[in-house]
Amino acid sequence: MQYIKLVIGIDGSMDTFTACLGTVDSQLNQFVSKSAAFNNELKGYKKLLSWIRKTSQTLNIPLNSDFQFVMEATGVYYENLAYFLIEQNKFVSVILPNKFKYFAKTLNIKSKTDSIDAAIITRFGLEKTLEKWEAPSRNFKKLKELEREYQTIKQFITVIKNQLHAKQHSHSPLKETVKRLNEQLNLYNKQLTQIIKQIEELLSDDDDLNSKIKKIQTIDGVGLITAVSVIAETNGFALIKNNKQLISYAGLDVVQRQSGKHEGKTHISKKGNRFIRSALYMPALCACRINSRLKNIYSKLCERKVYKKIGIIAVARKLLILIYTLWKTNAVYNPNYV
Repeated sequence: MQYIKLVIGIDGSMDTFTACLGTVDSQLNQFVSKSAAFNNELKGYKKLLSWIRKTSQTLNIPLNSDFQFVMEATGVYYENLAYFLIEQNKFVSVILPNKFKYFAKTLNIKSKTDSIDAAIITRFGLEKTLEKWEAPSRNFKKLKELEREYQTIKQFITVIKNQLHAKQHSHSPLKETVKRLNEQLNLYNKQLTQIIKQIEELLSDDDDLNSKIKKIQTIDGVGLITAVSVIAETNGFALIKNNKQLISYAGLDVVQRQSGKHEGKTHISKKGNRFIRSALYMPALCACRINSRLKNIYSKLCERKVYKKIGIIAVARKLLILIYTLWKTNAVYNPNYV
């Protein structure tokens, strides 16, 4: 039998991953094998290759056949396996989660298990044209780790400041406790300075990346950390093809619930990268004040809407699209652009 497409669909998690083997023959008939589970570690990756060989022999698939490995871009749990497969010269495609979600609805499958998800991913790979995943460069990987560390420490600082505020307004606070909180605050502020310095040193070694980041910073309200966060979290927008997909990836897409006479409230999905949303919120607040163009958008929305936060989210979406546009065009921000 002649096969025109061979796919390995993988559903991953922290400790394990589940795989299915799928084929399309010359008559366009699809076949998806039973799933197999493996540990998400080096031994498990090697067992996966062994399982593929054995299953291929059973199905009379030539041993040197080229398989396309397709997996979901969830968290960081897929990364080790993806890097391993690339080192083995395999074709790897990493797909955004929302694509699998909508594809699964077309199959009318109501249950959800690891085996079912692996089969859905396999069928997706058999029916769709897959794009090869490009592993992030070392600089992008380092930037991602640094900006996430920065955001985590900023959250710690907010917690400590709130605790200090409560102590200052309480009756006879324990001096030793206040002292320790101040020491923690000073330590975290020192670490933030170190992270920023490390990011700047990393960018200084990459002229092209540094130039693009500086051009993004020409947007009123966008600073170094915001630019680095968006670029690092999207891997330089490697998986992004248009504005709508980018908004969805960040979880800033609007969800509407309406049925008959019922009109539910619209809200953002938040089913996306929370680090991007977090990085854009304060710059959006800033842009609402100092960026004349975005300030007009914010003011008009505040006149029509009850909650001002709706305007802030809209400005955050605009900032995200601006960053994406400047990155793709390698241009500086022009506030008078039509």
